[in-house]
Amino acid sequence: VQLQASGGGLVQAGGSLRLSCAASGGSFGRYAMGWFRQTSPKERVFVASISASGSITDEADSVKGRFTISRDNAKNMVYLQMNSLKPEDTAIYYCATRVRVLTARNVGDYDYWGQGTLVTVSS
Repeated sequence: VQLQASGGGLVQAGGSLRLSCAASGGSFGRYAMGWFRQTSPKERVFVASISASGSITDEADSVKGRFTISRDNAKNMVYLQMNSLKPEDTAIYYCATRVRVLTARNVGDYDYWGQGTLVTVSS
């Protein structure tokens, strides 16, 4: 499975961005997806996850109500809509997939990772 994240950039606080992750290979519609973020040199932190069908989502408390994860299984895409961005949201964002149908929050629960896309929120 290959994952390609895109959509990062520079945005002012209070603004919005939508990250996209394109998946190829594997059985996308059978795999849960997740978004994590990393502020070097810290570890990757869970942001959001979505089940294989898209019926179940899970978001970290720090982004709940501001970020929304979604997917389009027909297009092999997963998205992270980020609204009301804050400077502390600045990080490299990674999409990941796990060969399971249910959501998960731990880095070790994911099997494949994309290359990351940088989001910078200015104050």
